[in-house]
Parts: sequence; structure tokens; C-alpha cells
Amino acid sequence: MDVFSKVTRQEGIFRLWRGTGASLALAVPTVGIYLPSYDLLRNWIEEYSDHNCPKLRPYAPLISGSIARSLACITCSPIELARTRMQAFKESNVGGKPPGMWKTLLGVLSSRQSISSPENFRGYHLLWTGLGAQLARDVPFSAICWTVLEPTRRHLTGLVGDESNAAVILGANFSAGFIAGVISAGATCPLDVAKTRRQIEKDPERVLNMNTRRILVEVWRKEGINGLFRGAGPRMGRAGPSVGIVVSSYEVVKHILHRKHAEL
Repeated sequence: MDVFSKVTRQEGIFRLWRGTGASLALAVPTVGIYLPSYDLLRNWIEEYSDHNCPKLRPYAPLISGSIARSLACITCSPIELARTRMQAFKESNVGGKPPGMWKTLLGVLSSRQSISSPENFRGYHLLWTGLGAQLARDVPFSAICWTVLEPTRRHLTGLVGDESNAAVILGANFSAGFIAGVISAGATCPLDVAKTRRQIEKDPERVLNMNTRRILVEVWRKEGINGLFRGAGPRMGRAGPSVGIVVSSYEVVKHILHRKHAEL
């Protein structure tokens, strides 16, 4: 609430929605890659385990979630970088306007000019700044999320006993997603702190030398446990409904499409 108050007072209420365009541009390809990939991988792993290794089946959500999230992160990392920098932007003068997504990415590329021996460095590599930190955050998040979500939604659906009802699918998936999102976000908050600090770093030399472990050690030494879990409340408050909405919407649309296909 203190952050909300300061941003609203100093920069105006509409600055709370800074980076929305980049967030929307990020959400569509990320979900489009992530959830279908997860479904395909989980089904394949479960089918394989049923025939060859039954002990592997409980780990299907963890493995498929981790791989699918990695694919989505690698593909959409430049947009994630732009969104993070747009949200971290602060005007140096009153009335300054934050740059848009494309201008932000161009600014990232232009920073290569200040790096010594630019001929030995690919400027486009900077668009994937913080990818390691992002994978270090998102892969464990996804692994924990799906490991919690799958048994939770099976239990909730089993309590009602009607898997053909869209309302049941919506409720069970939203509830399971909300619970899984909150738990995953809280557990991986230090990794989110490292990812954010990696992506908003402006010094090109530090960008090249920073990694997740070094950032976490630096935060721990300077700020302690509070620094590692800074922003945990907003992150958990966002992740719960976000995961719930995405998963429940996806499953309801999938249910409707399957039913339409069966009627043809």
C-alpha cells in the first residue's frame, strides 16, 4: 500500500498500469506456448509411465511443467525484459513520459556501445538479459505450481463428481490454481528479487558479470532476509488469482472445444 500511495502521489494513478501493453504482449505467446506444451508433455509422460515406469507418473506434472515453462521463458524473454524495465522506469524530470516497449528494447541494444570490445559481443544477446535469473525463478515456480495444482484440482473435482459441467471445471481449476499460485510465489520470491534486479541493472559491465547466485548473496549481505522476500505480499497477491484465472479459462475453453468437436 505504501508503494501504491507513493507512485500515485508522485507520478499519477495511471502509472500503476505502466507496462500493461508489454504485459499483454507477453501473456498471449507465453500462455500459448506454456499450457499446450504442458498438456502434451504431461499426457506423453503419463502414457509412457503407464507402460514402462509406473513410478514416474506422480512426477509428470513437475517434469512437464518445468520443460514447458523453460520453452515459454526462452521464447518470450525479450518482452519480459521490456515489461520489467518499463515498470521500473522513473522520470528524471516532472512530466517525463516512460518509453514504450519497442523503444525500451532499442535502448537495451544501444547499451552495447558502452561495452569495451563490442566486436567480441553480440548486441542482440542483451535482449535475453536476466534469462538465467528468470529460468531460475520460473522453472521452480512452475514445478511447485503444477505439483500442487494437479492433486488439488483432482480432489476438488472429486468432491463434486461432475467433470462434464463447465461451472465445476471453472471452480475447481480456479481454486486449485489460486492455492498453487500463492504457494509457488511465496516459495520462489527470492528468485524473483534476483530476476528483477538483474533486468533493471543499467551498468553494462555489471550486466555481464551478474548472475542469480551473486545477486542473492549481495542482497542477503546488505539487506538480510527481508531483502530476499521484499515484495512477497504483492507477488503472492498477484500470482494466486493470475494462475487461477489462466488455468480455469484454459480448461473451460478446452472443455467447450472438446464438447463441440464431439457433437460434430
